[in-house]
Amino acid sequence: MLNSDQTDIDLPPAHSESESVFSDCGRAGGAEEGGVGGALCAQRRRRRRATAKYRTAHATRERIRVEAFNMAFAELRKLLPTLPPDKKLSKIEILRLAICYISYLNHVLDV
Repeated sequence: MLNSDQTDIDLPPAHSESESVFSDCGRAGGAEEGGVGGALCAQRRRRRRATAKYRTAHATRERIRVEAFNMAFAELRKLLPTLPPDKKLSKIEILRLAICYISYLNHVLDV
Protein backbone atom coordinates (compact mmCIF):
# COMPACT_ATOMS: atom_id res chain seq x y z
CA MET A 1 0.00 0.00 0.00
CA LEU A 2 0.97 3.65 -0.15
CA ASN A 3 2.65 5.57 2.63
CA SER A 4 1.59 9.14 3.17
CA ASP A 5 4.73 10.37 1.40
CA GLN A 6 4.35 8.13 -1.71
CA THR A 7 2.45 8.99 -4.86
CA ASP A 8 0.42 6.75 -7.17
CA ILE A 9 3.22 6.79 -9.74
CA ASP A 10 5.60 5.00 -7.33
CA LEU A 11 3.51 1.80 -7.45
CA PRO A 12 5.29 -1.34 -8.62
CA PRO A 13 4.15 -2.68 -12.03
CA ALA A 14 2.54 -5.87 -10.67
CA HIS A 15 -0.47 -5.83 -8.34
CA SER A 16 -1.67 -8.66 -6.16
CA GLU A 17 -4.93 -10.31 -7.21
CA SER A 18 -6.71 -9.10 -4.08
CA GLU A 19 -5.73 -5.48 -4.79
CA SER A 20 -7.94 -3.71 -7.29
CA VAL A 21 -6.14 -2.08 -10.17
CA PHE A 22 -9.08 0.27 -10.59
CA SER A 23 -9.44 1.23 -6.91
CA ASP A 24 -9.04 4.97 -7.40
CA CYS A 25 -10.50 5.27 -10.91
CA GLY A 26 -13.79 6.56 -9.54
CA ARG A 27 -12.25 9.52 -7.72
CA ALA A 28 -12.71 13.09 -8.90
CA GLY A 29 -10.48 13.75 -11.88
CA GLY A 30 -10.71 10.06 -12.81
CA ALA A 31 -11.46 8.39 -16.11
CA GLU A 32 -14.97 9.78 -16.44
CA GLU A 33 -13.73 13.36 -16.20
CA GLY A 34 -10.70 12.80 -18.43
CA GLY A 35 -8.30 14.06 -15.76
CA VAL A 36 -4.87 12.80 -14.76
CA GLY A 37 -6.51 10.00 -12.75
CA GLY A 38 -7.97 8.58 -15.96
CA ALA A 39 -4.53 8.41 -17.52
CA LEU A 40 -3.16 6.67 -14.42
CA CYS A 41 -5.95 4.10 -14.54
CA ALA A 42 -5.24 3.43 -18.20
CA GLN A 43 -1.54 3.01 -17.43
CA ARG A 44 -2.34 0.56 -14.66
CA ARG A 45 -4.63 -1.47 -16.91
CA ARG A 46 -1.95 -1.64 -19.61
CA ARG A 47 0.71 -2.55 -17.07
CA ARG A 48 -1.48 -5.27 -15.56
CA ARG A 49 -2.35 -6.71 -18.98
CA ALA A 50 1.32 -6.81 -19.91
CA THR A 51 2.23 -9.36 -17.24
CA ALA A 52 2.87 -12.94 -18.28
CA LYS A 53 0.55 -14.21 -15.53
CA TYR A 54 -2.35 -12.11 -16.84
CA ARG A 55 -1.77 -13.16 -20.46
CA THR A 56 -1.58 -16.85 -19.48
CA ALA A 57 -4.77 -16.62 -17.42
CA HIS A 58 -6.54 -14.77 -20.25
CA ALA A 59 -5.42 -17.36 -22.82
CA THR A 60 -6.66 -20.17 -20.56
CA ARG A 61 -10.07 -18.49 -20.09
CA GLU A 62 -10.34 -17.91 -23.85
CA ARG A 63 -9.44 -21.54 -24.63
CA ILE A 64 -12.13 -22.78 -22.20
CA ARG A 65 -14.68 -20.39 -23.74
CA VAL A 66 -13.89 -21.53 -27.30
CA GLU A 67 -14.06 -25.21 -26.29
CA ALA A 68 -17.47 -24.68 -24.67
CA PHE A 69 -18.65 -22.80 -27.77
CA ASN A 70 -17.50 -25.63 -30.05
CA MET A 71 -19.10 -28.28 -27.82
CA ALA A 72 -22.41 -26.40 -27.99
CA PHE A 73 -22.22 -26.37 -31.80
CA ALA A 74 -21.39 -30.10 -31.82
CA GLU A 75 -24.43 -30.85 -29.64
CA LEU A 76 -26.67 -28.74 -31.85
CA ARG A 77 -25.25 -30.46 -34.94
CA LYS A 78 -26.23 -33.89 -33.54
CA LEU A 79 -29.87 -32.77 -33.37
CA LEU A 80 -30.10 -31.65 -36.99
CA PRO A 81 -31.03 -34.02 -39.82
CA THR A 82 -28.66 -34.00 -42.82
CA LEU A 83 -27.72 -36.38 -45.60
CA PRO A 84 -25.25 -37.92 -45.03
CA PRO A 85 -25.72 -37.83 -41.23
CA ASP A 86 -22.02 -37.30 -40.51
CA LYS A 87 -21.58 -34.46 -43.03
CA LYS A 88 -19.18 -31.79 -41.77
CA LEU A 89 -20.91 -28.41 -41.48
CA SER A 90 -19.50 -24.98 -40.71
CA LYS A 91 -20.87 -23.04 -37.75
CA ILE A 92 -22.90 -20.74 -39.97
CA GLU A 93 -24.33 -23.76 -41.82
CA ILE A 94 -25.29 -25.33 -38.49
CA LEU A 95 -27.09 -22.14 -37.44
CA ARG A 96 -28.89 -21.76 -40.75
CA LEU A 97 -29.92 -25.44 -40.77
CA ALA A 98 -31.15 -25.12 -37.17
CA ILE A 99 -33.29 -22.11 -38.14
CA CYS A 100 -34.79 -24.00 -41.10
CA TYR A 101 -35.40 -27.13 -39.01
CA ILE A 102 -37.13 -25.17 -36.23
CA SER A 103 -39.26 -23.42 -38.82
CA TYR A 104 -40.19 -26.78 -40.36
CA LEU A 105 -41.10 -28.24 -36.93
CA ASN A 106 -43.28 -25.20 -36.18
CA HIS A 107 -45.02 -25.69 -39.54
CA VAL A 108 -45.62 -29.39 -38.75
CA LEU A 109 -47.11 -28.50 -35.36
CA ASP A 110 -49.39 -25.86 -36.87
CA VAL A 111 -50.84 -28.20 -39.53
